[in-house]
Amino acid sequence: MNIKAICTDIDGTLLNKNREISERTIKAIKQLPDDFPVILASSRMPSAMRHLQATMDRLKNPMICYNGGYVIHFNGTKDDFELLDTVKIPLDICHHIADLSAGTDIHVSVYHEDEWYAPQEDFWTDREITSTKVKPLIRPWQEVHDDWNSRKAGAHKVMCMGPAEQIDHIFRVLELEKNEDLHLYRSKDTYIEIAPKAISKASALALLLNQKYSIKMSEVMAFGDNYNDIEMLDAVGHGVAVANAREEVKSVANEITAKNTEDGVALMIEKYLL
Repeated sequence: MNIKAICTDIDGTLLNKNREISERTIKAIKQLPDDFPVILASSRMPSAMRHLQATMDRLKNPMICYNGGYVIHFNGTKDDFELLDTVKIPLDICHHIADLSAGTDIHVSVYHEDEWYAPQEDFWTDREITSTKVKPLIRPWQEVHDDWNSRKAGAHKVMCMGPAEQIDHIFRVLELEKNEDLHLYRSKDTYIEIAPKAISKASALALLLNQKYSIKMSEVMAFGDNYNDIEMLDAVGHGVAVANAREEVKSVANEITAKNTEDGVALMIEKYLL
């Protein structure tokens, strides 16, 4: 097997039960050559991924953010990066999602580049801060809308969090009304992560490899656990699902490794690359 790069999902795949990269995984990654790309691909924002790159000593590697909507390659420092691709949800669709959530208990967070805007500090805000180690800017949606409208901006991601029955309802409405425009990911029954339909982790990885490396998709080993990883695992040379992955993910994988809590990524690096 000729593997020249790895690309891995983060939550539920790379991180352990403490939402950290285990010592075994860090050790395995650090044994790879310095010029061997270790690419993070996630629905997270850049700041929620950058500290993980630092942990792995991979500060000059690329990252695929927002499920492929924002692809950047760092030259070293946080502010010294190359923007490879950016695809956003149009402002009118963001506003429609906000309108759908009005009068419900659903928390709607919106993301643009490396900015996270939350409507208030609440249970959902605190939960995401704990998970990602990033704090939001607290601003009501109308203020964000007016600012983005003046800049002709949109959202790289919209995240709806709330009671499962209310999330079910807004999911069904958006699936019916905006299926041609949006990817709707149910990472939990209380979450919907929303991205533009035009992108995926697979399309972003292909673009990244084409622009920055002489590496084919067939020369990549990729790891994942959830619905938004299916296309990526199916497109690469060796797709690996962790044991805790959804059955749909396992069905397209070339191999199934141990759970994320049992160093599944490290096991595959040790098996094929060390």
